[in-house]
Formats: sequence, C-alpha cells, structure tokens
Amino acid sequence: MTVLRSVRGPADLKRLRADQLPALAAEIRKELVASVSRTGGHLGPNLGVVELTIALHRVFDSPRDTLIWDTGHQAYVHKMLTGRQDGWDRLKKTGGLSGYPCRAESEHDHVENSHASTSLSWADGLARGYALTGQDRHVVAVIGDGALTGGMAWEALNNIAAGKDRNVVIVVNDNGRSYAPTIGGLADRLATLRLQPGYERVLEAGKQALSRTPVVGPPIYAGLHALKAGVKDALSPQALFSDLGLKYFGPVDGHDIAAMESALRRARHFGGPVIVHAVTQKGRGYPPAENDEAEQMHSPAAFDPETGLPTGPPSVGWTSIFSEEMVALGARRPDIVAITAAMLGPTGLAPFARAFPDRCIDVGIAEQHALTSAAGLAMAGLHPVVAVYSTFLNRAFDQLLMDVALHDKPVTLVLDRAGVTGNDGPSHNGMWDLSLLGIVPGMRVAAPRDADTLREELAEAVAIEDGPTAIRFPKGAVIESVPALRRVGGVDVLHEPAGDEASVLLVCAGAFGELGVAAAKRLEQQGVAVTVVDPRWVLPIPDALVDLARGHRLVVAVSDCGRHGGFGSALGAALRDAECDVPLRDLALPQRFLEHGSRADVLQSVGLTAQDVARRVTEWAAALPTTGADEPAPSEEAR
Repeated sequence: MTVLRSVRGPADLKRLRADQLPALAAEIRKELVASVSRTGGHLGPNLGVVELTIALHRVFDSPRDTLIWDTGHQAYVHKMLTGRQDGWDRLKKTGGLSGYPCRAESEHDHVENSHASTSLSWADGLARGYALTGQDRHVVAVIGDGALTGGMAWEALNNIAAGKDRNVVIVVNDNGRSYAPTIGGLADRLATLRLQPGYERVLEAGKQALSRTPVVGPPIYAGLHALKAGVKDALSPQALFSDLGLKYFGPVDGHDIAAMESALRRARHFGGPVIVHAVTQKGRGYPPAENDEAEQMHSPAAFDPETGLPTGPPSVGWTSIFSEEMVALGARRPDIVAITAAMLGPTGLAPFARAFPDRCIDVGIAEQHALTSAAGLAMAGLHPVVAVYSTFLNRAFDQLLMDVALHDKPVTLVLDRAGVTGNDGPSHNGMWDLSLLGIVPGMRVAAPRDADTLREELAEAVAIEDGPTAIRFPKGAVIESVPALRRVGGVDVLHEPAGDEASVLLVCAGAFGELGVAAAKRLEQQGVAVTVVDPRWVLPIPDALVDLARGHRLVVAVSDCGRHGGFGSALGAALRDAECDVPLRDLALPQRFLEHGSRADVLQSVGLTAQDVARRVTEWAAALPTTGADEPAPSEEAR
C-alpha cells in the first residue's frame, strides 16, 4: 500500500513518521497530475500547497478546528487527506467531486469558499461565535497573497486584530500570484520578504552556534537579534501586520513540512490572532506547470501528463473572439481602456495589454474598486471596458449603481461566463447578472448569439456615450454565425414558417438562438408555426419585440438567467406596460443553486434543450383557445 492510500483521514496522517512525509507529498503530486490531466481542474494552485496542507492537518484537529480555504480551488490536497482519495476521475462532473470545498462531501469542509477575499471575514465570525458559545476551537484561514488584494480581507483583518484572545490563525500562502502575478503595493512588500526566505533558518543556525560559545555568545546573539528586528522591520511586511496588532511568524518555506509544522504549532499555542507567512511555488514539482509563465497551469483543461499540452480538440471560444475585437477597437479608439480584476488571461485581455500596456489596468481582486475607478476614467474622458466573469459582477453592484449609473458614465461591462458555466458549480454560474442589471436605471445589455454578433454588439456597446452598457456571453466554444433572415427594429428574425402565419413567437436570448431554430424545426413537424427572434439587446426590452408579440397568440422566452427578475420577467413587464395581452411563458433557470456538471448536463437537467423547448411549446400551443379570424384571443396573465 502506498503512503497516500494509508491516509484515510487526519488521524492517519498524524501517525506517519516524519521520514514518510516526503514520499506522501510526492504521491499526492503524482495523483494530482494524473487526475487533473483526465478531467481538467485547478492544478497549479494545488501543486503549490501540498506540504502546507500536510502540515496543517498534522498540527490542527479538523473538523473540530475549522479550516477555510481562500479560495477553495486550492483544497484538492485537503480533500485527499480527509477521506476523498476516490472519485477523482469524475472531478467537477455531474455526480463527482466538486472543484471546491463542499459541505455535502465531508464534515471537514466548513465553508464552500470559491469567491476570493472572504475567508478572513468567515474566520472572524466563526472565532467570535466560538468564543461567545464557550467552544475551544481554532479557526485557520489559508489565504493567497492574490486574495489579500481584495478590500474585504483588510476589513476583516481590522476586526480580527481587535480580538486579542481569539484563536485565529491566518496562513498567507504567498506564491506571488492569483491567476497571474499579484500586483500592487502589498505584492511589492511581500516580494521584498520573499527574496530572503532562508532568513529564519540563518538566524536559528546563528543562535545555535553562539549558544555554544561561552560567556560572550548569548550577549552577541541578543545584539544580533535586535539588529535583525530593525532590519526586518525596515524591509519586510512584518510591520504591516504588527501595526494592526497581529503576531507575525515568517517567512516560512511552505515546502518544508517540518518548518511549517513548527510555525503552525507556535501559532496554535500563541493564544491570539497570528499571521503565518508561507512562501510557496505555484505548480511545484511538475515541470510543465513550473515553466508556464502565464498561469503555472492554474486551471487547465484535460492534458497529456507527460508534456502538459492539451489533449482536447482545438476550438474557438467566446473569450477569444472578444479578445481579438478588443485589440481591434483599441487600435481604432485611443480612448478605450481595459480593466481586469486579477484575470488578465482568463478574460481575454492579455493581448490588449501587450498591444496597449498603458491602457490596460489590473486592479487585483477588487471588483468594487474596478467599477468606481472605471467611473473616474469615464469622467476623465475615456471609455473603460471592464471585463469580469459574470458571477463576480455581484461583488460590485453598489459601485455600478451609485458610481457608474447614477453619474451616467459610459462604462462597458463585459460579462464572460454568463448563464450556466457548469463544472465550477453553483458559485460560478453567471445566472444572476440580468436580475441585477435590470435594477440599474439606464442600463443597456446586449447578449450575442454567435461570434458575428459578439463583434457587432461589442462595437455598438462602446459607441454608447451617455450611460453604462454590458455585454454577456457564455463559457465555451462559440458558433461563428447563426444568420438572421431579416432585422426588425434591431431585433433579428432567425426563423419564420414557410406557409401559415406563425402562432408562437419564440424569443431566444443570446446563445440560445441556435437552440431556438432547432426547436422551431421540431415544432414544424408537430404542425406548430413558430417565429424565432433574437432581441440582441435584452435590456431594456426593444419596442420592436413588443410589436412582434402583438402579431402572435403566444410568446415564449428562452434565456439562461435566473427566472426571477431575468429576461422573461422583463419581457413580461414590457408587455404589460404596453397593454399587450398576449400570454407569455418563461423558460429560464430555476431560482436555486445548480450543482456542478458540464454545461450540457446542467441545461438538460433544467429542461433547456431544443427537445425540451419544443415539447413545452407543443403543449402550450395545443392549450390555446380556438378563436375566430376577427376575434382576439382572450388575455391571460403573463407568467
């Protein structure tokens, strides 16, 4: 039996001898590469925390002691050491292991932490709660230096420092990166200290040597220690944390298990909030990841474990089309600037940054700051394009509402991975954006259906100068073109019946245009005449769409957003406001957190496939009352 297979939980790990731990670390890395190469997943971050995680579980008593990961994509090793060594062949797939901590999987997963910079607030609340209820439990938050660029982390630090007797241990996993290299003033301070990671070991060696020197040894050591403290305070971030009242241990080599265990034991017994600064290497132990300068194989798709090269068929994604168009727009428009929140590569802005380095801004994991800074850029006469994943728009809603929209500033949001993203699970589905954006006065939102309309609608969005705009598109491969038969007032007609006048208007938002055409062809075989349209701009609802609805007996909206406050809801409100009494049916995502799985699996599970749409429309059309040629259909409350 391998060392890894003998560890079915933290108790087994604690029983291992120190000389067995290097073999365990090597086996974990081998398993990580083998598993993630088959399924895809977060490889680089987990290769970097192998020894750190081993040390954590040998020192603390999970699940009694609470371990929180910021973010949770670096918890794969934690899962392996807490009884989840099986099932990695279905990582992030339907019914398989989640790519983040998951309470349904294990009692060792307390917080399903997948949005950055939140761990310290969780730790503060839990530690306060344990103290108030008399529970003698430690809370350990493992936070990356990238996540420390988020303002919420510093709000939490301010409060943690006030609890002098609370058992909070903050492990700063300092690898100099989030997705990409960490930026900003904090990163510079941490980098200064990272340059001398052997510092504590040198000090300890000097202490041991001097302690053996009779008479003069201890005084010399004391003097050197005082000098050391002054130098360290001048060069390192120790003062940064000490000024907050937090005890600081470090820097510690995060790949030295013995050193990590020693630092963590000291932190555990300190009796108050402690910072343990661990210096690690993202992608450690796997040459293709170590040599990947861009991302250290942060989150690759399936790949060849021997070479690190992708094994799946090449495809053009939505993000790559946006990336190309941004460079083209930047060449034509010197007023366009791009903003990203620590995701230059994933949002497709890296080529723009290379072409226009002075016009591309990475604010770190700080979406709130990104939006208000964008408002300032717009006020100064520029047109900012803020590219974020749709799920992270949630974090900057107040700034969008009160700083961008209230001031009518021309800021364009590009919401990548909108709708169902699938394998990253409930926290990453971009299903909330239209519900949020629909609240914002003056907000205009485009939803392209293919590569051609993405190019077209992005150009339209950045041409608007009297208020905010957004453009949303899903994850994955993009269709080059779903052609329109004609355009009516900005609305594209994708399909019309060959003979009889259509009774059903099928309104397909964004990437569901292709699905709508496929469903219409199925419906024709059932004798149901359907017009399929793509509104292109989904908020506000185009007047032309309301006019088209008047000519049909049933309107069906199909969209990949939440039903409450989503596109169908907005369309229903527009029909009511126009006193258009055509019945409406809304096919959208149910208002619940959707489990992880492929995008196709998730859409099938909620009834958003061409077959599902055709079946539902057939049922609804059959239930319509029969009316005379000159007699209007009776109204029905839209839902």
